Amino acid sequence: MNFRPHPWNQDFAWQPATSTPAALTPEQTEEFNRQGFFVVEDLLDADTIAAVIEEVDAIEAETEAGLRQIEGERLMIAEAGAITFTPHLVARSNLLRQVAADPRIAAVCIDLVGPDVNLYWDQAVYKKPEKPRRFPWHQDNGYTFIEPQQYLTVWLSLTDTTVDNGCPWVAPGVHLHGTLAHTYVDPLGFECFEQCETAAPAPVRAGGAVVFSSLTPHLTGPNITNEVRKAYILQYAPDGAELLTGDPAQGPPTGRVPCNAPERQYPVARLGRPVTPPRI
Repeated sequence: MNFRPHPWNQDFAWQPATSTPAALTPEQTEEFNRQGFFVVEDLLDADTIAAVIEEVDAIEAETEAGLRQIEGERLMIAEAGAITFTPHLVARSNLLRQVAADPRIAAVCIDLVGPDVNLYWDQAVYKKPEKPRRFPWHQDNGYTFIEPQQYLTVWLSLTDTTVDNGCPWVAPGVHLHGTLAHTYVDPLGFECFEQCETAAPAPVRAGGAVVFSSLTPHLTGPNITNEVRKAYILQYAPDGAELLTGDPAQGPPTGRVPCNAPERQYPVARLGRPVTPPRI
């Protein structure tokens, strides 16, 4: 496994999560600090997951239909009948706004991010039964460079996720190096290295989640089953996080944009307590 730091990754030092968590176990926070991820089963109940699926299915159908109107039926990584990405669902659904700020998820964020946490990003990813293809290893912070570099991804499984239908695989321990340099591989997306000899699969049942750092390299495998694998990706950053802008190949960042778009980046925790999100 060969990698190099992102040009803007200067003097990074991993900030460990607390060893005395309120919602998680000490073993979970230790695994997060050491490996960069852990799996939590039964994070949300079956009724909540069913409501999320009903809400997301309707919006994802629009994404699939839109892809079928494009020549070649694909847009960057997304491809009709193969894999769809439907972002910013909280800007369209009060139900999903509530789910993204659910106290059970907020409690995980408080333990791993800190007392003041905002939703940074949300998107549904539906992986259909698909043709074999290469899947790139990447970090979430490799797509958009956020400071602090450490934020949190809660990969919420809406259907049982297995090795056969495309569960996440992670590269343990690499998060400790901070953001890595990424190369765009057309049409697969950004990649920080090609192979990982220590890759670990992270299957999880519906209602559970793979919880990992924005700095944890990961990918998902192919769906070789006959069913759609459904996931809802929720990302959380500390209050005050900023998006760095500019071209890393040309030098230092040229700007900073606060991550506080109110329609989709709102508080989920303040002073260590969950916050009810505003309605649309």
